[in-house]
Amino acid sequence: MSDTWIVDFGSQYTQLITRKSREIGFSSVIMTVEDCIEKIQNKERPNAIILSGGPNSIFEDKTDYSQIFELGVPILGICYGMQLIANHFGGVVERGLQGEYGHALIENVADSELKNVPSKINVWMSHFDHVHTPPKGFEVIFKSHNGILAGIEDQSKKILGLQFHPEVEHTDHGRDILRHFFKDVAELTENWSNKVMLQECTSEVEKVKGSKVLCAFSGGVDSLVAATIAHRVLGDDLYCFFVDNGLLRPQDYHHIEVLQKETPLNIEFVDAKELFYKNLKGVSEPEQKRKIIGKTFIEVFEEKVHQFENDKNIKFEYLLQGTLYPDVIESLSPHQKGGKSATIKSHHNVGGLPERMQLQLLEPLKFLFKDEVRTLGEAVDLKYAWVHRHPFPGPGLGVRILGEIFPESVRKVQESDQILFEELHNQNLYHASWQAFTVLLPVKTVGVKGDGRAYEEVICLRLVNSTDGMTATWTDLPYEFLAKTSARITNEVAGITRVVLDITSKPPGTIEWE
Repeated sequence: MSDTWIVDFGSQYTQLITRKSREIGFSSVIMTVEDCIEKIQNKERPNAIILSGGPNSIFEDKTDYSQIFELGVPILGICYGMQLIANHFGGVVERGLQGEYGHALIENVADSELKNVPSKINVWMSHFDHVHTPPKGFEVIFKSHNGILAGIEDQSKKILGLQFHPEVEHTDHGRDILRHFFKDVAELTENWSNKVMLQECTSEVEKVKGSKVLCAFSGGVDSLVAATIAHRVLGDDLYCFFVDNGLLRPQDYHHIEVLQKETPLNIEFVDAKELFYKNLKGVSEPEQKRKIIGKTFIEVFEEKVHQFENDKNIKFEYLLQGTLYPDVIESLSPHQKGGKSATIKSHHNVGGLPERMQLQLLEPLKFLFKDEVRTLGEAVDLKYAWVHRHPFPGPGLGVRILGEIFPESVRKVQESDQILFEELHNQNLYHASWQAFTVLLPVKTVGVKGDGRAYEEVICLRLVNSTDGMTATWTDLPYEFLAKTSARITNEVAGITRVVLDITSKPPGTIEWE
């Protein structure tokens, strides 16, 4: 299957281009400029190329991109990508005296092949420099409300440039505009579907057929779907270990018990609570906590592997993980990635295996987004309730307890989270939110309990809606639900005096607090 290459110039939106292209049926893969040029030199050829946005200015960028433009394949340039197109083909790019950020109104000023797109639409801009004069042969198809060129196209060269970001949800008709590139400009045939996703993931597992595979099993959507697909290929050669790190919720323990009874997966429970608590003692810095949890997780697996191999006289060769594309994207630093995107936070399940374990990673879902994994779960006949569970981070409650982790802190989050979980189900609101959880804040506030003064801690409710976790908005739920949940937490969870609600979207906040 031939992919569209998405060349990443450092935009935080690059991964959304992949997501949107798949939504409309076209496969794509993200790569650095260096990887793209190397592939071209090795005589590889995509079906199309998309140049992403980025933080650079072409006035400082001295890289020669001629090999990309001379390849002769259809090209879409977004934001910085449009400026590169204009600059290469002889247009004029001007330094911006002021930026254009956020919502903007653009107008279709040409008789183009764009279908289902009104003459005026709201889009999302994020640029400083801009194209002043299009190259010879390029027609202006969009202008913004302040007269700046927002879209150019050369139908003979099959090149389209957009100053705005069609990949973000803030742009109206973004899918229609991307579809115009794939179908009208590049004249491509749809090649991405649920069937293709399953085939791609299955083929990854088939490469290791006959090997003994250890699964880092959390019971979440990602690990469950990965394990289910792997079990179809590997059968009894797949061994699932569920590590209890002491940072789980009551619902997680129940869920594992159900999966042990109702799936063909061989799930073994590993109790490692005390080791995690010991390693986390005295640690309060968020990134350090994540890394300790990840390191301890690997240590537990290493010990379990040796014990199991000795007892069963077998040799594991691969570690199966439910790593997703956003995990990979957010974890890679600019240096590691070869691009300019900023590292947001590390993820415990991306890399990090000690060489002495002699285990290779098997990550069949690593190029998929969360919503795609849910679709895949339904395709392999997993129960709806399992596939549509709210996401739960690998570090568990460790990133929902701000500051140092104590068993008493864990109890407060566990009990408050369980109340939130129960009330969401009691009021039929569980699926009204994409992710819902409680956070223990490291502050104390005065309150009144009974006839006495209480000076206790604060629980924050965090409920968000999203499709892939890359962007999110806070969930607006009924007052009655919030009132009942708050009352139950302050009455039933010892040590909690106050409940607050987080109404921050992503960006600027992340979904988790740490």
